[in-house]
Amino acid sequence: MRGFLASSSGVPPLTLRSIGAACAAVLALAQAPPASASMSGAMSGSGGAVPGSTRSLPLAPLSRDGVPGAVPEQGLRRTGLGRFALLGVVWEDPGAELRGRVRVRTRSAVTGKWTGWQDVEAHADHGADPGTAERSARRVRGATAPLWVGASDGVDVRVRAEKAGGRSALPPGLRLELVDPGGDTGEAPAAGAVAGEPPRTALDTEAAIAASGANADIAAFGTTEIPELDRPATEREMTRLQGPSRGKPYIGPRPKIVTRRGWGADESLREHGFVYTKKIKAAFVHHTASGNKYTCAQAPSVIRGIYRYHVKSMGWRDIGYNFLVDKCGRLYEGRAGGVAKAVFGAHTLGFNTDSMGVAVIGSYGTTQPPGAAVTAVARLAAWKLGLYGADPRAKTYLTSGGGSGNLYPKGKKVRLNVLSGHRDGYATECPGKRLYAKLGTARTGAARYQGR
Repeated sequence: MRGFLASSSGVPPLTLRSIGAACAAVLALAQAPPASASMSGAMSGSGGAVPGSTRSLPLAPLSRDGVPGAVPEQGLRRTGLGRFALLGVVWEDPGAELRGRVRVRTRSAVTGKWTGWQDVEAHADHGADPGTAERSARRVRGATAPLWVGASDGVDVRVRAEKAGGRSALPPGLRLELVDPGGDTGEAPAAGAVAGEPPRTALDTEAAIAASGANADIAAFGTTEIPELDRPATEREMTRLQGPSRGKPYIGPRPKIVTRRGWGADESLREHGFVYTKKIKAAFVHHTASGNKYTCAQAPSVIRGIYRYHVKSMGWRDIGYNFLVDKCGRLYEGRAGGVAKAVFGAHTLGFNTDSMGVAVIGSYGTTQPPGAAVTAVARLAAWKLGLYGADPRAKTYLTSGGGSGNLYPKGKKVRLNVLSGHRDGYATECPGKRLYAKLGTARTGAARYQGR
């Protein structure tokens, strides 16, 4: 099922109220006199911030491709590049699988030394639902997961097909994507500042107003961080947004959330407008599979890199996840449209309808997820699922949208945990064996935060 546009009559009352708040904010800004220098600086962040960029380089066949019976392999080695900090490999057909191994090593832009070889997760298992405009867009590509490599200026990549049944091949149009997230890749945003936001333009301003306005029903317009609330204040806010509850409201205290403005989203990258689903019946937990070699101070840069990779390299309308969590347990707004709303994401192909996706930044197949991150998932689930009356310990039914890799055919009603892992609906290792093992803890904690 397609998500609802912001103008759709299918948008729940919570969404309609916030749309009105956003429109009021836009109108007020449009009618206001020109901003002073100090106000302009507050709106645009540091004028000296470096905007992000993406470099796309075609991979070339390696010498062994000419040897009869050799396994196909492509790659490139390049130095003297501009700085980048995140990379991935994309190809033309989003429905094609890369059956093989992707390895990279990079040269540090600081020390000039090369790293050892690292594996890149060959399958980006997230995606928009089949039949949606986002999935059907001609620019959508197949892709590996992104890998965070830190400030680098040289790269060596090898993509080798696996040989199965005497046949092996690589998808056509392989390209290496090198992403510079912009800003300072070593610092966290200061309170009240916008880290790494590019210089303001007319397009950026319009899109930034809309993204910030989508949260205007629960936070000050233009804020970089939505503050946490205690339980009584959260219940009062819920009553204000939705009206009096017929029974006891089971909802966790609203956690602190860094907004898109807070992590420095370049709003000119994404498609304009927001798409909503009807409600939130379930939450899917993911890991970004981007590696664990980042500091918590670098998390905003990692998110900007993933955002740019999802939009510019993979062709999605916005970052796929609704929320992200760093290893220190800090929560971040993902896809634009309002943190309290049922924003239609691209996180669990076939099950994006009536669900949300939260990704823990890192790779947790063999690495134990930090306790702070698991707690953050529980707190977020307790609040967001509580807004829609969902018990994180319960099960619910979602209708499969189908798609390659989906465990269930299109149209099948599937009984899933309200708080599920990505692998529960899709043939994937996500969110990693170690993080998946912690979902029981997250469910119990979320229910406790809800007062159940």
